[in-house]
Parts: sequence; structure tokens; C-alpha cells
Amino acid sequence: MTQQVIDKLAWIALHQRRFLAVRSYGKELFYLPGGKREAGETDQQALIREIHEELSIHLEPSSLRPAGVFRAQADGKAIGVEVQLTCYWATADNQQPQASAEIEQFEWLNSDSSDQCSVAAVKVLEWLIEQDLVD
Repeated sequence: MTQQVIDKLAWIALHQRRFLAVRSYGKELFYLPGGKREAGETDQQALIREIHEELSIHLEPSSLRPAGVFRAQADGKAIGVEVQLTCYWATADNQQPQASAEIEQFEWLNSDSSDQCSVAAVKVLEWLIEQDLVD
């Protein structure tokens, strides 16, 4: 049996030792902003497009740096379907995030927020805590 993996890109944004998380319409859990590549897109192109669509923020292309790859059970999918998040650091313009497209809400979360997050977001959160980047 081949395991199904949903390949996604994600942006790790930190502010005052909290991380940015988003929630889609109809979903209960928060996840990291980002999404899937479209045909022919590089990671950089896809992440810049997704963040602009979801949060009306422009990421500076030259600032994208790999942060890590995290794998976990995919939220709302059958057991064994995993999501793989290829995460990046990036500098954004000075715009405040604005929920748009499928995003209903965004929050700056801390280590007390794991019960509000998807399993994949919790894995990233745990890593951020280990790195002493989130309180």
C-alpha cells in the first residue's frame, strides 16, 4: 500500500515570540499559511502567491530561506494520509495580515495554543519552542 502524502509549502512568520496561523472557512483548527504548488511553479513562486492570496501580504522573494520539512497526519483526511510541510522563513512587506480567499481568521499563537492547531502545525510549533523562538 502506498502512503498518500499531500505536499504543501508553508511560511513561518514570528512576531513578539508568537507564530502566525490561519483557519479556513468551515475548519476548526489553525494551520500555517501557505498551500500547494501549481503546475510549473517553484517553491518561491508558489509560496509568494499563496501568502498573497491568503493574507494580502507580499513576501520579499530574495528573503526566502528554508526552515525545515515537517510531516504529520493531514487534518480532516483518512488515517494514513499525511501532509508534508516544506517551511520557509521570509520577510514580508509592512502590511498587516488580512484574511482573504479561503481564510476566515488568522491569529498570532503561542505554546499554549497547540489544542487549536492541526497536527502538522503542532509539529512546527514544537520545533519553534525547541529553537526558543516561541513562548
